[in-house]
Amino acid sequence: MAKKKTIFICSNCQYESIGYLGKCPECASWGTLEEIEVSKEKTSSSKRIVSSKKIEKLQNIETSNSDRIITNISEFNRVMGGGIVKDSVTILSAVPGAGKSTLLLQVANDLANLGNKILYASGEESESQIKKRADRIEDRISENLWVIADNSMDNVSGIVDELDPKIIIIDSIQTFTLDEFSGSRAGSPTQTMECANRLVEIAKNSSNPRVVIIVGQMTKNNEIAGVRALEHLVDTVLIIEGESGEELRSLITTKNRYGSTGEIGFFSMTEKGMVSIDNPSEYFMTQRKEGHLVPGSAITVVREGTRPIILEIESLVSQSFTPYPSRISECFRKDNLNTLVSILEQRAGLQLYDKNVVIKTTGGIKLKEQASNLAVLMSIVSSIKGEGIDNHTVFIGDVGLTGELKRVPSLEQRIKELDRMGFKKVYVAEGSSKNAQTNNLKIIEKETLRDVIDDVFKNIKF
Repeated sequence: MAKKKTIFICSNCQYESIGYLGKCPECASWGTLEEIEVSKEKTSSSKRIVSSKKIEKLQNIETSNSDRIITNISEFNRVMGGGIVKDSVTILSAVPGAGKSTLLLQVANDLANLGNKILYASGEESESQIKKRADRIEDRISENLWVIADNSMDNVSGIVDELDPKIIIIDSIQTFTLDEFSGSRAGSPTQTMECANRLVEIAKNSSNPRVVIIVGQMTKNNEIAGVRALEHLVDTVLIIEGESGEELRSLITTKNRYGSTGEIGFFSMTEKGMVSIDNPSEYFMTQRKEGHLVPGSAITVVREGTRPIILEIESLVSQSFTPYPSRISECFRKDNLNTLVSILEQRAGLQLYDKNVVIKTTGGIKLKEQASNLAVLMSIVSSIKGEGIDNHTVFIGDVGLTGELKRVPSLEQRIKELDRMGFKKVYVAEGSSKNAQTNNLKIIEKETLRDVIDDVFKNIKF
């Protein structure tokens, strides 16, 4: 007969204690130890546990690309590494209102239309609420899409056995509970981890593998709610970034056992749901008439995941009437902007001590790599002099404190994208483009920032 045992588990770090403590010895949090009743079967300490699983040589295990399920949402396929692996567990998280449920309902209906039986289990919304969202974003709801509004993981497990779906969507994991751990409330580390473990068992069943996609709530610190072990448990972690009042949404892979980490897919939030942006390079550039030059604009190529994206950087330089001029940037760190302004003053001879400098990117994309520094500086120079840069000219390169241009990774890939999009000139560091091949794009190599400025603004005296 099973013995009942009471333990106390910290809701913050999962430290276990046989007695109650006001302060957790592990994380020093107060009042976080929760009383949990668990069952413990009597076992003989001398009894050997024999595994029923057979071991195999790694070289004898067969794999196939057909183990992926391909959706009709290209940006979702990209961040998943080319499609959804059939025995994988994925967790998707975002701040409230970012579009988690909307995107997954679109994915569910799309996969259902491809002939896959889908179970969408929600612990947050009723069936009628899910139906209203589906009617708004989908023209036709597939007959292969099944929904249940319940927060019992035991009931969901029973329905999985009965319905035998190939894909299971759980929205959200923090709202589900297992009866075995009735002493813990929904959202506690114990319930969250045990429910997630149950879903992993369902997905990794060797005789009947399934896809499991979990919605994870996000804390005010922009982290997935619950213990960090939840992220280690799953195969893929996806994060949706984007302000609720803005149209652009970014789907980012922070962990992927079956693809590249850091891959990004772009979506536009509309009344019809999340629309895949299949050509981000066009989205992140302002479409201007031929020959219409605007001061303060420069174009570069950044890499998001494995993909090069052509991006427009805008600068505004204005007179400051305060002792401390403003340095404002929404797209990268203020310290980086201050460093670039100092380089421009010292190495190019431009005085900005009494000027406000504002930087932003079209579409609000973040500048995460140094390859965009040259374009940022050239956009500032363009704004200072009130002279626009030709729309077909691009700048790719880092700029050192000495004012010298530095090489950047994956330059050939960036240049290939520019050539494909019909640009005419690109400025890069000296000796960095030896292996690049183009059809119509002219590659101009320069040694210093001053050399680039002099070449672009030939008719302007500094």
